[in-house]
Amino acid sequence: TPMTHELTILGLAGLLQAVQFALMAIPANLELGMGKTASPRDPDRMGGKTMLELLSTKIARLARAMNNHFEALILFTLAVVVIELSGQNTQFTAACAIAYIIARILYIPAYYFGWTPWRSVIWFIGFGATIAMIVSTLF
Repeated sequence: TPMTHELTILGLAGLLQAVQFALMAIPANLELGMGKTASPRDPDRMGGKTMLELLSTKIARLARAMNNHFEALILFTLAVVVIELSGQNTQFTAACAIAYIIARILYIPAYYFGWTPWRSVIWFIGFGATIAMIVSTLF
């Protein structure tokens, strides 16, 4: 049987997370060196700073955007699981899933380039779409 739109978007969101990891990790390793990035990152090994504090501004933004997607992905996954297990897939939940993935893709350059207030607006679109998916299954 073919996957639902929501499950397909969830799979794409997982791949997006992998892309975000590469976008952050490759330049972070070039910038800090494997000695720091492969270490346990204890404060004494990092000169008393966190890895985010050692990274250049834009690479640190990529790291924060990646971490933000880990957080958003938890709630989006919950929404998809509730929809799938309850069999409440609709055009509305599919549209919300599409809005989520588009927002998460746009969030990367928005964070990287410091688009204010658009980064927050884009984040809220993805968050709102996820919440709408959950609420739609309860009523």
